[in-house]
Amino acid sequence: MQIKLNLKRSSRRFLTILALLPVIVLLLALLYMLGMDHLEGRSRTYLQSLLWASETITTTGYGADSSWTHPLMALYVMVVQFAGQFLIFLAFPMVILPYFEEQFEVRLQHQLPPMNGKVLFYRYGPALDSLLVEFKSKGTPFVILEEDMQLARNLRDRGYNVVFGKMADDPGVLANVAQAQAVVANGNDHDNATFTMVVREGGYTGPIYALADDPLYRYPMIQIGATEVFTPAHVLGAALASQASIRISPPAEGMHLLGTKIGMAEFRVRAESSLAGKTLGELRLRERHGVSLIGQWLGGVFTTTKGPQTRVEAGAILVAVGAHANLERVERMAMPIRRAGPIVLAGFGAVGQKVVEMLQDAGETCIVIDRVAAPGVDLVGSVLEPSMLERAKLREASAVVLALSDDSESVFATAVVRAYAPEVPLVVRVQRTRNTARLYRSGADFAISVGQVAGQILAFQLLGEQMVQVENRIKFIRQSSGTLVGAHPWRSEEMDRTGAKVVAVERAGDILVEFDDAFTIAGDDILFVCGSFNSLERFQRSFKTMAV
Repeated sequence: MQIKLNLKRSSRRFLTILALLPVIVLLLALLYMLGMDHLEGRSRTYLQSLLWASETITTTGYGADSSWTHPLMALYVMVVQFAGQFLIFLAFPMVILPYFEEQFEVRLQHQLPPMNGKVLFYRYGPALDSLLVEFKSKGTPFVILEEDMQLARNLRDRGYNVVFGKMADDPGVLANVAQAQAVVANGNDHDNATFTMVVREGGYTGPIYALADDPLYRYPMIQIGATEVFTPAHVLGAALASQASIRISPPAEGMHLLGTKIGMAEFRVRAESSLAGKTLGELRLRERHGVSLIGQWLGGVFTTTKGPQTRVEAGAILVAVGAHANLERVERMAMPIRRAGPIVLAGFGAVGQKVVEMLQDAGETCIVIDRVAAPGVDLVGSVLEPSMLERAKLREASAVVLALSDDSESVFATAVVRAYAPEVPLVVRVQRTRNTARLYRSGADFAISVGQVAGQILAFQLLGEQMVQVENRIKFIRQSSGTLVGAHPWRSEEMDRTGAKVVAVERAGDILVEFDDAFTIAGDDILFVCGSFNSLERFQRSFKTMAV
């Protein structure tokens, strides 16, 4: 009968040392006894020699037996002394301590638990940050299979359900995978391919979603069993590009309906601006300046204004609509945002290259800064250097994109760029989602992480919903008067609560953009309404208006 012991490497090392140590001490004692007898001419009993060997190998001392005259004997003693030092300072912390640490700590699981109703994530990484937080907040059960011991311990300490194991050493770690609700592969491309095949061989028939670094692996991974393969780095590049370019993501849809009478502008609210910190009720921008404030960007989120209590925040980017002359009045109170000029990008890695590709496809002019010279790089150097910002003509840019691969460097670069060109929109790539808040505090207008985009993709697949809902699209529509007949276009609390704004009224063929106190909406008026998609839906439901 053959019994196979499945021991960890640390246990095997410990047992090996434990077995060899007595043998080594006995052998050293025998050699010492023979050396003292034949080389020194002073015989020692085996017990005395054993005592010497034990004291020397453990570095505890030598007692009275500590003088040798023969060179070979002296050399032998020195070798044994160094061997003792090796045991204490190398073998002990590398072999014995790890063994006892594993025995006394909370043990990690080494096999998948029952997986009914659970999602399995293979390998942890920045791409899963946002999604796992969402899963945990919703109480959605999941298990992480991690092959790095230290990372597995850290994840366990954070309260995640973690299994530690390596498929190459122990394929049995995936014994219960067939019960999983869904599987997400987040290792490198080669490990994901192996994992996908092992999972399918284990009888799993559900969906497998893989995150790939290289889009070339997408089709082969689907061929070997993946349901869908996504490339978050490329999606992140597209998201950064769309925030930087109004050609990719136009700020407003349907503005042509108003012709040239109405314009839309973006303004940055400086801390010293007369707008900063005040409510719309205090500012009365419509009554005093004929300008409707649609909303403001702050911390990467666009919120529509909803009533006189809405506060204008310092550092925010305001989106305002009104006659061009009226917008110029507001411009004197806030810093206008330029949307013409080249886009400056720093960091020409995989994400940066995707950003440039999308921007150039949209007809944008790009100036690329990177520390390493390469095809496509216009300026070689650091974006932290003021001379580099000057050479890039950064103050003339329509936007700046920081696609750096290190969040610490991104924080410094954000602060430098914001101080050098405070009026230019600044879009920043985030490596780890938890650093997003630091980048906003440093001055970023939009900070997007790979975890955010991967989380949105996977949340849609696994939870059937979008994790992050941002009202970032503005639209102009033509509507009938509905139940607003007799109301003033600018003085309705109910209208303010919807977040949409009446910016113009068409009456008898004329388009009116300013209204005195006596003006009221007539039944045959056509309203030009502006707002986010969600606020326009609320407007239509509240006032029973219809598209005309």
